[in-house]
Amino acid sequence: MNREELFGNIMKKRSYLCVGLDSDITKIPRHLMQHEDPVFEFNRRIIDATAPYAVAFKPNLAFYECNGAAGWASLSATIAYLRENHPDCFIIADAKRGDIGNTSAMYAQALFKGLGADAVTVAPYMGEDSVSPFLGYEGRWVALLALTSNRGADDFQYHTEGGERLFEKVLRQSKGWGTEENMMYVVGATRAEMLADVRKIVPLHFLLVPGIGAQGGSLREVSSYGMNEKCGLLVNSSRAIIFADGGDRFDKVAADKAAEVQSEMSRYLP
Repeated sequence: MNREELFGNIMKKRSYLCVGLDSDITKIPRHLMQHEDPVFEFNRRIIDATAPYAVAFKPNLAFYECNGAAGWASLSATIAYLRENHPDCFIIADAKRGDIGNTSAMYAQALFKGLGADAVTVAPYMGEDSVSPFLGYEGRWVALLALTSNRGADDFQYHTEGGERLFEKVLRQSKGWGTEENMMYVVGATRAEMLADVRKIVPLHFLLVPGIGAQGGSLREVSSYGMNEKCGLLVNSSRAIIFADGGDRFDKVAADKAAEVQSEMSRYLP
């Protein structure tokens, strides 16, 4: 999916919501355990319920890989279901990969060609040669970690040298590796005011912004600081939507929560 197609879907749905499929098997409704693949069944119902209000879905691979081969089967089935039934939705594999070139090339092949994701989250610490293999697939994206909102972000990301903070160096150095058509940046929502500094360096790129909902980030602030003329935002919410209810109506409640976010997003879009 290219940038114009993504923006077109945002405007069509009046939404830049990304639903995070952090599908922890210990948290899904118990009545689903009777299914052959309860995680896929949970995902299928969540996807069908929220797809009218979302433009992207982001399965977090940790919640699948921890279940071994069965987990990978659930993940593969989920992405295949999205491709067949909701082909307008952008699929982000939240894998946080990043290694030396040959290894990254195999990761890219597995996640783009094998799994079929549109985008992969990648860590920048090992530099350009660890990221470039992911940029060699037409129509596919890197979501590069730039500024996270966890407590440990202070350990490195705000380190200043020569008047430049580390996350700013990451942005400036990496924006030449790809383009606005195949590179986006992960920026946490709980420090929304920092999006203004991010936009000074990468004004045109899409930003993948986790942290609204259960983590407490403000959608209004994220939109105010981070939106550009092409929207330029994919704002993720996971637990606040998919685990809003643990009973028989979990998918209906998830739809209601997604609709609330979409309604607010619609007010912020041009």
